[in-house]
Amino acid sequence: MHRIVVIGAGYAGMLTAVSLIGRTRRRDDVSVTVVNATERFTERLRLHQTATGQKLPELPIARFVDDLDVGWVTGIDLAARTVRIDDEREIGYDTLVYALGGSADTSLVPGAADHAYTLDSAHDAELFARRLGEMSEGRVLVCGGGLTGLEAATEIAERFPQLTVTLLGRAEPGQDLGPKARDYLRSALRRLRVSVQVAEIATVRADGAELADGGFAPADVILWTSGVRVSPLAAKAGLTVDDQGRIVTDATLRSVSHPEVYAVGDAAAITQRYGVMHGTCQSGMPTGAHAAAQIVRELDGKAPRPFRFGYIHEPVSLGRRDAVIQFVHPDETPKRFYLSGRAAVWYKETVSSAPWNTYGRVLRTPLIGILGWRRGGQYTR
Repeated sequence: MHRIVVIGAGYAGMLTAVSLIGRTRRRDDVSVTVVNATERFTERLRLHQTATGQKLPELPIARFVDDLDVGWVTGIDLAARTVRIDDEREIGYDTLVYALGGSADTSLVPGAADHAYTLDSAHDAELFARRLGEMSEGRVLVCGGGLTGLEAATEIAERFPQLTVTLLGRAEPGQDLGPKARDYLRSALRRLRVSVQVAEIATVRADGAELADGGFAPADVILWTSGVRVSPLAAKAGLTVDDQGRIVTDATLRSVSHPEVYAVGDAAAITQRYGVMHGTCQSGMPTGAHAAAQIVRELDGKAPRPFRFGYIHEPVSLGRRDAVIQFVHPDETPKRFYLSGRAAVWYKETVSSAPWNTYGRVLRTPLIGILGWRRGGQYTR
């Protein structure tokens, strides 16, 4: 029996798992086990909705995965090929898929871990929503001008118009969008009365953020969305990682130091011709589908194939009634074309709701997972 263990059931881990299960269902020499901290699949693309008190559907991982082990991965023994769970038990593997993902980096600035909420899990988002629900007035400071910060700030402003919302980041929001899409984004922020402040944060306090230029951004509640950090487990285990702790992979998504380990999603440092990919659902799910296909190729005695990926879009929700979609070249530089308004709302909702249904389709027809992403053409060749 060849034991395949997938640790982490986020967007990338789930697609890896269902692809493997679908591809090996008729084999009696392969087992697929998924280890995840919760029984529920977390729609990270929608956590800004959870953070404002909106109820999302319960999505049980067991709907698609029979062998689910619920618990925290606390260690990996590469020599023994075992994964330790909750410091209490171990499971062995012959092939490991590392898909533990990333979280907001509250270590970047002193005080962030102590005084700011995050959207790292459904539980974290629910805690923040509870705090917002207690406020009849006050100031909300969203730290981080990336897509997560943008979506959170606009969602809060729309759902809680009695609150003052400030978006604080090191650069102007939407800087990666094209000029027209960026102008639309700025007008939406003004319409929702979201204040934008560009500054470096020096320290986070309970009552706001001290800025590197000597200024101060006051707040009654703080949400931290800046930076990404990954679990230190990979580095502690002895896998080769980059300066951010992500597993360095070869062209096929295998660890360069331990080829029996595949790394997918946010936890992997995957290099394409245009540079190292950054973690998104858009890129994470293709890495999962590709890793599953290559694992099965190796089981069949074939050499794994290289991974190629090109970006398609940069979708941004601006509350429930507005959005902007920037279409991009495979290297993620913006094209001239973008969507806004109602068409963009429909597009963004379609993108956000697609993964869960995709898992069911890939489980039934694994080839769908391989066909479902952009290879990037000359940008990745």
